[in-house]
Parts: sequence; C-alpha cells; structure tokens
Amino acid sequence: MPLDIFVPFWGDPALLRETVASVLAQHNGDWHLTVVDDAYPDETVADWFAGIADPRVSYLRKPENEGITANYRTCVALATEDLVVLLGCDDVLLPSFVDVVLNAHAEFPEAAVIQPGVRVIDEHGMVAEPLADRIKRRLLRPRARSPRVLSGEPLAISLMRGNWLYWPSLTFRREVLRGTEFRVGMPLIQDLAIVMDIVTAGGTLLLEPTVCFHYRRHGASASSAALLDGTRFRGERAYFALAAAQCASLGWRRAARAARLHLSSRLYALTLIPRALRGRPSRAGVLMRHAFARGVA
Repeated sequence: MPLDIFVPFWGDPALLRETVASVLAQHNGDWHLTVVDDAYPDETVADWFAGIADPRVSYLRKPENEGITANYRTCVALATEDLVVLLGCDDVLLPSFVDVVLNAHAEFPEAAVIQPGVRVIDEHGMVAEPLADRIKRRLLRPRARSPRVLSGEPLAISLMRGNWLYWPSLTFRREVLRGTEFRVGMPLIQDLAIVMDIVTAGGTLLLEPTVCFHYRRHGASASSAALLDGTRFRGERAYFALAAAQCASLGWRRAARAARLHLSSRLYALTLIPRALRGRPSRAGVLMRHAFARGVA
C-alpha cells in the first residue's frame, strides 16, 4: 500500500530539493510523491522536476497563488491512497520514515492519525532543540516508549494544555482527512484545529516514538514571523475559544477548561517579551495582553 506524500510548496527551492531527496532515499520504495507548487515565483523549480525520471514523483503548478490552506485542500483532493502525509517543503524524512509509518498502520489500522518520532533541525540542517521543543518533548508530549494509542478527552486535554504535535510529520487515514474540513481563517493553528476536530469526532491518534523525521525550525517560517506582531496569538485566542465550546458540547469539562486556559500559549508569549523589548518594545504589550487575558472559567 503506497504512502501518499504531498508537499504543498511555497518557499526555498534549495530546501525543497532536500525534502524531495529525502523521499527518494527511503529504504521502502512504497510511496508516491506529489509536489503542489502554489505559484512560487521561480521557474527553475519546474525545470528541476522535469529532470526527475522517477514515475513515483509528480509535480503540479497552480496558475496563481491561493495560500496554504487552499493548497492543503488541493493536496487532500488529489490523494488516492489510504494513508496521506502533508509534508513541509523544508522538512526532511529520515530513510526509515515510510517503513515506520506503514508498519505502525499495519499494527494499529484503526488509528486516524500517526505521530512518529521527530527530531528538530535548524535552517542549516543541524540538530537543534529550542526551548519550545524541549517543552514539547519533555513536558507536554505523553510518554511512550512503544507505540501508544491516544483518544477522547484525555487526548484533548493534553493537546489543549500544549500542542506537542509536528504537523508535517503526521500521517492521516485518507477518509478521515477528507471528512474533516480545514477551518477558514486559521492558517497558523490549522494543524491543531484539524486534529482536534478528528479527536472530538471519535478518531484516535497513534504516538509512535521511533524517530524518523527531521522538522526544520527557523525564523523565516510564517508562524515565527507572526509571533511578535501578535497575529499568531490573536488567532490562537480565537481558536481556543472555539475549541472550548467544542469540548463543552461533548461534556468534556476538563478539556474545555484546558482550552480556555491555553497555558502553554500564554507562557510562550511571556518568553518572547525580552526579545520584543530588544527589537520592537511596543510589541511587548501585545504579548502581555495575550499572556494575561481573561479566559479561565
């Protein structure tokens, strides 16, 4: 059963080539790669793909830029295999990724989402562990020395306390992903929103701790650029209010409270205040308002 790997592309062509090379280097060749170019203004990208003879690799270019959420929808609509990955255009698969994911699915076919083990790299490809990722790995992510199935309110509480997922590394069952709409107007928290929608609909998540994915974290990302101007945190407040209502409607009172509190999001804003004071002091107030905004019930 081939793994359907999609790359919604808008970014650095050099990093995209590294991403594609990591797919081509998989020990298990049971995959198909589709790169959907969101009209990135660089004609050399199409030329480079034209030189790839591997029939498992497809390249599509949109006539105009539609944005990341629309590109996610395009990728999902194109999927034909049972398992789908929406890989970041600057991330790197370790050679064992396809094996790990397919083996995990074979053992736990009911899992709607698979979260494999992830290692963080910087913009230069060097292994790194920024504070946010240390907190994710050591404090927020549930412990798992072997594959562990998570579901229901306990999983919702865990995710509302702090988003420990790595979106581009997730593998989804295609029918679940197609049955779950990407939320409009929430591009920077789309990952958490869609997984929570799956969880509240009864879907399960498999945490497979085997490290097989390199997630690239660097200052050029959309989420990083939106930190200090408050865009990201405004979007997070809107989403957590929605998630709290969603959980409350199911009678998940503890999960609803965790959503209203969104503690790790508040703490993260506090850690950014020194950075704001060094660069744009006026933005420190935005971060303070997010950190101390009312929201606990």
